[in-house]
Amino acid sequence: MDGAVDLMEASVDLSSRELMAAEREIAARHTDRFPWGSVVWAFGNLAIWLSLWPLVFMGLLPLWIAFPIAVLNVALSYLPSHEAQHDIIARPGTRLRWLNEAVGHLSTIPLLLPYRVAKLTHMEHHKHANDPDLDPDYPTHADTPLGAILASIRNRQPGASNTYGATLLRLGRKDVIFDALFYDVAFFAILFTLSWNGHAIEAALLWWLPRQIGLTYIQYYLSWAPHNPALSTGRYRDTRSFRSVLGNIGSMGMQYHIIHHLHPRIPLMRTPRAYWEMRDILAARGCEISEL
Repeated sequence: MDGAVDLMEASVDLSSRELMAAEREIAARHTDRFPWGSVVWAFGNLAIWLSLWPLVFMGLLPLWIAFPIAVLNVALSYLPSHEAQHDIIARPGTRLRWLNEAVGHLSTIPLLLPYRVAKLTHMEHHKHANDPDLDPDYPTHADTPLGAILASIRNRQPGASNTYGATLLRLGRKDVIFDALFYDVAFFAILFTLSWNGHAIEAALLWWLPRQIGLTYIQYYLSWAPHNPALSTGRYRDTRSFRSVLGNIGSMGMQYHIIHHLHPRIPLMRTPRAYWEMRDILAARGCEISEL
């Protein structure tokens, strides 16, 4: 570690090839580590959200307590699937591949986001980050935090541009669009059935409204904050580090999202350590370092 520190302190004097070698050496120490925390997170979070329904219906848990828990569950549901999207849990053809796919499919049920839709569009985001025509997450672009929140809400209104659908059509994956249609039909069928049977308030506060809040929170911290102002493209310029008033946990680990774009196979829970080991190298590379 001392050698790595000395190397980073001298990074300004290193050639581009030497910087790349040092960067890769650090990344290798954090890659291919099994993300047990994300696997437990995925199934634990889903189990808690599912348990809210019988607990509320049986009168064992007040709805006013269940509602904020549901909001938290939805907000936390995406990141384990994100690990699966990058095959961090298990690569294709390996013994635990079924677990990777199970986490990917199941963890985002509260968010109502099909795994195949999430994976295909997210890979396109990585390829085309900040490209206004090709990045499916570009509509979250805004000049201010409030603008980002309003953009997230506006993009979910009827008639808003559906960049995820457009991306899937561009990729020739109409089959995956049916995943999203199935999720939407099932969602509204469940909400209608619950409302018809006198549980409209429960449906709204355990799923519909938590999903709206959760989506806004996810899009703010996973899309807008690490890419703002979203004006640059390129490996070292399309994302940044930043300091959140809610800390790294409150921002769902996104303060160091720059590490993820550079080395996507580093598990989420190891990105802070990788960042601080790599920070001076990234600064020498011209990355936007804004955590102070």
